[in-house]
Amino acid sequence: MAKPVSRILVINDEHLVLREFVKGLNAAARSLDNPLGITFAGVTTAKEALAAIESDGDIQAVLVDDTLYTLGKNNGSRKLQVSALEFVQRITRFRPELDVYILIAQEKEDDVVDALFTESVDGYFYREERDYRGIYRILNAQIQERARTPFTDQLKNYVWMAKDQWHTPGHSSGESLRGSPWVNDFYEFMGEHVFDADLSVSVPMLDSLMDPKGVIAEAQAMAAKAFGARRTFFATNGTSTANKVIFQTLLAPGEKLLLDRNCHKSVHHGVGPSGAHPVDLDSALNRKYGVYGPVPKKPLLEAIRRHPDAEALILTSCTYDGLRYDLAPIVEAAHAKGIKVIVDEAWYGFARFHPEFRPTALEAGADYATQSTHKVLSAFSQASMIHVNDPGFREHLFRENFNMHTSTSPQYGLIASLDVARKQAVMEGYKLLSRTLELAAEVRKLVNSTRAFRVLELEDLLPEAVKRDGIRLDPTKVTIDISGCGYTVDELQKVLFERYNIQTEKSTFNTLTLLLTIGTTRSKVSRLYDALMRLAREGRAPQRLVRTPEVPHFTKLRYLPRDAYYCGGELVPVFDDKERVNRALARRVCADQIVPYPPGIPVLVPGQVITREIAEYVASLLRSQKRMEVHGVVYEGYQPCIRALKPAEERGLHRIG
Repeated sequence: MAKPVSRILVINDEHLVLREFVKGLNAAARSLDNPLGITFAGVTTAKEALAAIESDGDIQAVLVDDTLYTLGKNNGSRKLQVSALEFVQRITRFRPELDVYILIAQEKEDDVVDALFTESVDGYFYREERDYRGIYRILNAQIQERARTPFTDQLKNYVWMAKDQWHTPGHSSGESLRGSPWVNDFYEFMGEHVFDADLSVSVPMLDSLMDPKGVIAEAQAMAAKAFGARRTFFATNGTSTANKVIFQTLLAPGEKLLLDRNCHKSVHHGVGPSGAHPVDLDSALNRKYGVYGPVPKKPLLEAIRRHPDAEALILTSCTYDGLRYDLAPIVEAAHAKGIKVIVDEAWYGFARFHPEFRPTALEAGADYATQSTHKVLSAFSQASMIHVNDPGFREHLFRENFNMHTSTSPQYGLIASLDVARKQAVMEGYKLLSRTLELAAEVRKLVNSTRAFRVLELEDLLPEAVKRDGIRLDPTKVTIDISGCGYTVDELQKVLFERYNIQTEKSTFNTLTLLLTIGTTRSKVSRLYDALMRLAREGRAPQRLVRTPEVPHFTKLRYLPRDAYYCGGELVPVFDDKERVNRALARRVCADQIVPYPPGIPVLVPGQVITREIAEYVASLLRSQKRMEVHGVVYEGYQPCIRALKPAEERGLHRIG
């Protein structure tokens, strides 16, 4: 089993003092308990320190002199390198997870502490004391505190107690499966501890997700600190539910919500129960590759100006394809009108832990950020986080809505995985993400070298409408143009899966998207390159690819989604008796959400007018679908139908447009 390595960087401009400190601290580390593998290294300049912090992912803390000077070469004069305040700010901007301690002279204590009062400083030591064992104990304790997983530790402790269970769940630590001639194979496949750790709220020492006061509350507080939030809540129903909880907290029936039309379906699903009045913003579309981009900045800011009565704005950043908004000016404009900003960061939960990906939504000023911790960090599927920085946060109302959507029997393994994912991100996230970025650059180079495949960069992916909006690309999302390889996308995915054991993330008619994570290895990169190079060497002639029809422009929203959804409606067939698109659908009002999946962007939402173009689009998906699901379509026998409002029902509803 690999053992942790924890390096602490000591920064002092006097070589002899620095040497003495490093020697004394390393001696203390060798003689005292050292479970985290702490060692000390020293540098004399701020420049060297910042370079070390950038290059060494094992650095966990810095011990920095309150004043760093440089000696003049000729006259021996001392020139100030950088102030303590500026230096601490540089360190925390680059790696906010690091513990920062200051070495001070007693006579300067008040001035230094006052200057650093608002900064992320963890403690102070007097230079003159030279209490190396005491300093080591404090630093060791602080790093161990950051590395704790309070909920997971408690869960493991309970499992080791091996208590007899007279409570749920029914499998009773796997006893119902173990030894069964019918289902023991499932027990063996999943593993003993999966069942041992599957417990219920009947165990008080494991706390309650619905009313946390113990180890879950502690784990959430540690997550809030790690991700830069005032409050953090663990969600075991995915980010889809997290978005709905926030909507119901912020929005009353009839209140306006500004939203990206092409956001994830969970956002639109959240609109319905809240009773909100959605104001849809059209996002930009890259028609060449079928990739949806952000909402262009100009119409977005104009919508904020035209709807100052909106309660909230929700955006997706980064997108499924890795496109990131320049969020700060958008948040500033929204806040100037009193509009809360929610950012769906489902695909960007790692961003806090490497400067390449920052600023995060919270750092840009967002009030709420939802993250699929399971998508890009080491949590189980469905495990997500809700981060809150809203100064007007109404906790009681939020808690009520959270409890409305969460299960009274949450899966404790999911909660534990969030606790562990936070720990890993804090302790080695920078190191792992640096490796991931290196592998992403390597993948790009190798894919392009095949000549039959080409990685799309930011300029390729950006729709024309957002090219001057400060959009950035998350390099861990790698989109490949396959148009020159001679395979259709369906053929390519099949051969990659069946012949080379490679499963990709998503596709359009002429692209494949690969997702690199902290779990990506160089071996996987090599196998990918081998597969693509072998396919390229087949020398297939490029073929004309059948383009997926573009999603039609959003049409009129005639009624509030909640009002339309709760109508009984009637089923209208998509096709007529001659298998043509049913003309009777045109001008009807949809009662359900119709969503091609992936990517999960709705074509229709409840209350929206169905046009002939939309009907034809849905029909084309149903005729040609292979891997794509179309959610919301209802089948009567073999006949696909869309639930639409009856004319009599429409007469009883209030029109909004």
